Amino acid sequence: MHRTPHRPQPAPRIPSESRTRAVLPPWLAHLFHWQRGPMPWQAVFRGALSAGPLLVLATLAGHPAAGVLAGVGAMLAGVNDRPGTRRTGIAHIGVPALAGAFGILLGSVFAALVASGWWAVPLLFAVGLVSGAVSVSGPVLSAAGMQLTVATAVGAGMPLPGDAWLKALCFLGGAGWLLLLRVLLRTPGARAGALDGERAAVAGVYEALADALEAAGRPGAEAARRRLTTALDRADEALRMRRVLRTLRRSGRVEEALLAGRFAAATALCEASVALLWEGCLLPARVAEGPRRLAAAARTGALPGWLPAPASDTPARASFDRALFEAAQVFARNEPTTAAGPHTLDAAVRRRSRRGRMLGAAGREYGLRVAVTVSAATAAAQPLSTAHWYWLPATAAFLVKPDMGPLFSRTVSRFAGTAVGVLLFELLWLLGGGPWWPVIVAGAAGAAVPVAGRHFAGQTAVATVMVLAMVFTAGDTQAAGARLTHTAIACGLALLVGHLPLVFGPGARVGHRFVVGLRLTEEYVRLALAAGPDDTESVAHRRALRRAAYRALAEARGLAETASAELPWLRGRMHEWLPAMATAERVVDAATACAVRLANGAPPPEAASVQETVGILACAGRRLEERRAFTHPGAPARERRALGDAAERLRGVGVFTPAA
Repeated sequence: MHRTPHRPQPAPRIPSESRTRAVLPPWLAHLFHWQRGPMPWQAVFRGALSAGPLLVLATLAGHPAAGVLAGVGAMLAGVNDRPGTRRTGIAHIGVPALAGAFGILLGSVFAALVASGWWAVPLLFAVGLVSGAVSVSGPVLSAAGMQLTVATAVGAGMPLPGDAWLKALCFLGGAGWLLLLRVLLRTPGARAGALDGERAAVAGVYEALADALEAAGRPGAEAARRRLTTALDRADEALRMRRVLRTLRRSGRVEEALLAGRFAAATALCEASVALLWEGCLLPARVAEGPRRLAAAARTGALPGWLPAPASDTPARASFDRALFEAAQVFARNEPTTAAGPHTLDAAVRRRSRRGRMLGAAGREYGLRVAVTVSAATAAAQPLSTAHWYWLPATAAFLVKPDMGPLFSRTVSRFAGTAVGVLLFELLWLLGGGPWWPVIVAGAAGAAVPVAGRHFAGQTAVATVMVLAMVFTAGDTQAAGARLTHTAIACGLALLVGHLPLVFGPGARVGHRFVVGLRLTEEYVRLALAAGPDDTESVAHRRALRRAAYRALAEARGLAETASAELPWLRGRMHEWLPAMATAERVVDAATACAVRLANGAPPPEAASVQETVGILACAGRRLEERRAFTHPGAPARERRALGDAAERLRGVGVFTPAA
């Protein structure tokens, strides 16, 4: 059978950034971390067409204030213009834009009814409390919560004429204009209605699976498996948004169903591969060839061609070969099937997790942190007697956002970026001339937002230039110095208030996510050990639980890493919990391996053994839910031993059975 020869990959070169991060402590190393990837030329083009043209049209119409608000909306929408499909862009840009428009409306109504700026303190406290609680439920609502707080401060303090509803409409119009560009502009050669982004997301799952198979038994195996989980989540989000915003054309429905079937096949193949990855042995290079050919077929729409011959010498390899053959059959069909596929996370699991985060300890803790920090910045801004007091709470809202890295890194990057932006704007002012130079500067800054977003300091510098250009257009030519002063005060307050150990306990946020992950793991283990090969509904629900458990545990691990880098006195405690979280992920892998072997004919384990294994997970979840484990000094080691015992029991079920 024809096979593409395997080309050995050269040893990866460790970049200087990685060497720097290995030497410096986490709270300092984050300053030198920036995102990598291809140049987002389309986002650059959209940014160039957003704020600048809006300012030109508003200035020509004699309403520069409306252009400023539209430019602010377009700028914040450009910050949320992330890589992904056009339909995911609708959620990532549109939901925060609606929250921002409501914030402009709320703040403007408040400013019209109350003359004293001190009343903004309780207003922003209440808004910060709500937006912070909402922010813990996911990245889209996190951006919406932050934009709600920032826009409320802008609406309450920015001295622009006009009715409140008109200001909100101008803001929404600016964000909507960039969203319209995101929907209408396509890559060269793309067909109208084509699923280019969704196909790329599904292809990314097969490619990540091939990478994980190649890394099996090597030091990077665990990181490759986590990248596979991320690829599955991205593809799930892309297809879910496609179904929510599907078109009425029959051709689009058929192509969507075909792609959903290929993603369902990818999910089944990933589950079958977990058993191979769990064994931790080096795999032949030809094992990864099949997923790579399927990735190319998913990206181009062509057939995958010849696949490697099966070598079903173990139950795990037999399950993988069977799943690969079934995936190839899915690619060979031109008509979608009606069989149920696990192509989305279970809706009940998703709603329960989101509601638990918002109403639980994590939502309360983060909401209080945002509310106290933003209201303290608002109170500190009132004695300054300046027209730009809203810059302090707006800056504090950006700084207190935890998914941008450790707090120290965010504050240093914010101040450094603001200083660079102010200097750059002053230099452009000296070199420029005429009434249109601020508009040109705003347009150039809008084009630079997608590129500068790879580092928080760069994004801050570009945003500073853009904001000063729009303020200059509105008539304030002396705002640069105030911008730098307000940023310095806001950074100091964020460091002071954000590090209050008696008010904010990141352990609550970390513990809550870990509890959610353990609860989902418990449900998954119970279902995996009882699943049969022909129970289609149970298989679909089991795969949904597995991905939900992986996601919750990954979020808990990320929160623990951020907390240990952000708060030095929590570093030891959080690092003690990281091995327990990694052990919980191995429990999920072990349960998946057991499910694969059971599907290959292995007899189910005894009910007492299943109950004992599930009881270990339930006990660990109860201890964390009562928050005793995160406060007791010996808890991490005890919980890790319990989870390790559960993993070993699952290994015994999967290996020491007659069929295995």
